[in-house]
Amino acid sequence: MFNSKPKAVLLLEDGSAFAGFAFAGEGDCFGEVVFNTAMSGYQETLTDPSYRGQIVTMSYPLIGNYGINEEDMESAQIHLEGIIVKEYQHNYSNWRAQKSLKAFLEEQGKLGVEGIDTRALVRKLRLFGAMKGVVATGDRSIAALQERLEGYPGIVGRDLVKEVSCHEPYLWRDNSPHKLAEGWRNGACRVVAVLDCGVKYNILRELDNRSCRVLVFPAGVTAETILSYKPNGVLLSNGPGDPAALPHIVATVKQLIGKVPIFGICLGHQILGQALGGVTAKLKFGHRGINQPVKRNNGGGVVITSQNHGFIVVPESLPIGVEKSFTNLNDDTSEGLAMPADNIFSVQYHPEASPGPHDANYLFDEFIGLIDAPQEG
Repeated sequence: MFNSKPKAVLLLEDGSAFAGFAFAGEGDCFGEVVFNTAMSGYQETLTDPSYRGQIVTMSYPLIGNYGINEEDMESAQIHLEGIIVKEYQHNYSNWRAQKSLKAFLEEQGKLGVEGIDTRALVRKLRLFGAMKGVVATGDRSIAALQERLEGYPGIVGRDLVKEVSCHEPYLWRDNSPHKLAEGWRNGACRVVAVLDCGVKYNILRELDNRSCRVLVFPAGVTAETILSYKPNGVLLSNGPGDPAALPHIVATVKQLIGKVPIFGICLGHQILGQALGGVTAKLKFGHRGINQPVKRNNGGGVVITSQNHGFIVVPESLPIGVEKSFTNLNDDTSEGLAMPADNIFSVQYHPEASPGPHDANYLFDEFIGLIDAPQEG
């Protein structure tokens, strides 16, 4: 059957080319090509700041079938560079839906490509690892695209956090950001400072639902500024890119250790691991999906988790005294750390889910428990 949609091509850094059609947008985009194994949650994936700098392949073959709605936004905009699917469903159906995936992508100038053999693409990425790539619409010269791709720097060594973090502090309340104004602390029993490295809204929602006054700070803030607001706890958020490219944020976190309870999530976990003396490493193809089994190492059982990361903390690099609290059951990589004496802990996965299982939601309660416990000194 004749396809009237514009032609598109995905070119990988190893020279592999995959032909398809553009269902949204036109032009080209560059990024690290990765895959996500979730059957649902494409809207949360699009708006998760952790996907900055990446072209995401959805392994589930049918995408777009339930549309887009305002309630499932994880930030104010789309952050990934482009999305690749096997088949785009234009006729969406969901009682909450307000627009199509195509309309959402085109509103924000992002590319959507379908018709690519996503099974073959995912298999290649699993065998050879995530790769730099370019998606382009129209009839393009592969040789010309290859030359441009060779000049693309990739994400390793780049500070992508500065592209997604907020620019000034704000108060999160009633499911939306508010300007920080006089009297913001009135009536607050606990204040949590969130270091915004690309925070997902659902993390802020979880804190707000637990009666926290949530202050969100830019990633470049100093420890002195954070402490001047007298928070009862600090949360280090998720975010995009290479954690080793963030020494300035690591230095800030070092100055917070021992001062207040700290909870790190995903990139926040990697930043905390470095602040404690550890190093990070890049995974071959990363963990991205909503069905990753993780074992709690103290005998607390197994939880099914939502994950999105391409780097890990190397557990052997951590100093004596740092507990390795969680382990991924698929590949034995580290999924968490803790230092109970300093009231700090972190996880590599996403306990706020959205989308995904709620098995690990209790970690927010554990953080609140640290905040509410009597503090020495």
